Amino acid sequence: MNVRDEMLARIRAHQPASVPLPAVPVFPAAADAAAPLQAFGAALERMGGRWADAPADGDLGALLATLFPQAKVVVSATPEVAGTRPLDAKAPPASLDDVDVGIVRALFGVAETGSVLIDDAQFVVPALGFLSQHLVVLLDPQRIVADMHAAYREAALARARYAVFMTGPSATADIEGVLIRGAQGIRSLTVVLLPPR
Repeated sequence: MNVRDEMLARIRAHQPASVPLPAVPVFPAAADAAAPLQAFGAALERMGGRWADAPADGDLGALLATLFPQAKVVVSATPEVAGTRPLDAKAPPASLDDVDVGIVRALFGVAETGSVLIDDAQFVVPALGFLSQHLVVLLDPQRIVADMHAAYREAALARARYAVFMTGPSATADIEGVLIRGAQGIRSLTVVLLPPR
């Protein structure tokens, strides 16, 4: 046995007893809890995102063409939108480096922060949410929780192997205080309010 294996064996042998996770506290509802959709939209816009109602005719492709007229590579992880290239779960993440618009469905939204929760199953390939230039997130307007405390009590979060709360596009203001979007990830985040089929 080498030193590394010996050290890891000692660590494994002396693990503390496991304890259950603490309960997520319940706090009084915020004043805007009665209007979660409006609170979600306001928070999303504060964080640099935008939102749109689903088109009345159900043509998401036309909506995307209006929102992103220059897009050539559109990759969808949802059945609601076809995209221009199929998404293969076995594709290497780097193969998504040329995606103009990625489309995913959120498990739920958080009114307090304007965040959406997306897990590995929704992404199909998690890199889709970070290598795309623009991300479009389909969100059921009935699946918006009031705050992060409620979000952590959601069963969907507990079941996920990998999940991320996304709040607006990537941004930084480190250099001379100038806000730059898309510095480390997506340049825009658009939430489309659309119940699942």
